[in-house]
This record gives sequence, structure tokens and C-alpha cells, in this order.
Amino acid sequence: MDDDRPHREAPRPQPPLRYRAEDLLSGADRAEIALGDQVYTLRMTRSGKLILTK
Repeated sequence: MDDDRPHREAPRPQPPLRYRAEDLLSGADRAEIALGDQVYTLRMTRSGKLILTK
């Protein structure tokens, strides 16, 4: 089946954006992240792990 339309290459996937948790938290132990009308809390535990809650 011939197609007269020009061939387009599929877009290359972009690498994911990367943010340092320390930059998001700015020295605090928690930060709020807004997505639309929802607010999430990013919290760093004493052992240095991250928890994201709604």
C-alpha cells in the first residue's frame, strides 16, 4: 500500500526532568507541590527518604 505523504520520524523521547530534592525542600523537611487544584506534600524523613502524600 503506497502512501504519497512524506515519511515522518517518530519524535525522540525526551529524558525526564530532574530536580534535586534538597532544592525543592530548600532546607526544610517538607514542601507543598500543587497540581491543578490538588496540593501534595513532599516530606523527607529523618533517614533521608522521601514521602509524597496527598
